[in-house]
Amino acid sequence: MKRFIVWPSELDSRLSRRYGRVIGKEFAVEGPRIHEIADAARALGMKIVEIDESKLNPRLAGLDEEYRLRGMLRIESKHPKGKSLRMLGQKIREIRKTRAKAKGKKKHKSRKKKR
Repeated sequence: MKRFIVWPSELDSRLSRRYGRVIGKEFAVEGPRIHEIADAARALGMKIVEIDESKLNPRLAGLDEEYRLRGMLRIESKHPKGKSLRMLGQKIREIRKTRAKAKGKKKHKSRKKKR
């Protein structure tokens, strides 16, 4: 099993490759959070070795605060880092879609009944 560090900036579609995005925009997501990445990793069968929410990727030092996503995950996976990051990006999109659908259903249930 391979161990590697995943920074949220490696999956952020708002950033250029110069500032740390590793995967293509078709796999990247906007503003990934540490907990989303951890949930996606668990769902894909990857082992999370360490989570540190206070660390900042050194490449982000020159960016605006809005784009500085803090956090770092150390993950153990049977796939190489590039493939694992693409899989994580796709899984985060799936998780976001299911959560959006769940929120949409809750709104419809709260409507007032007609008399």
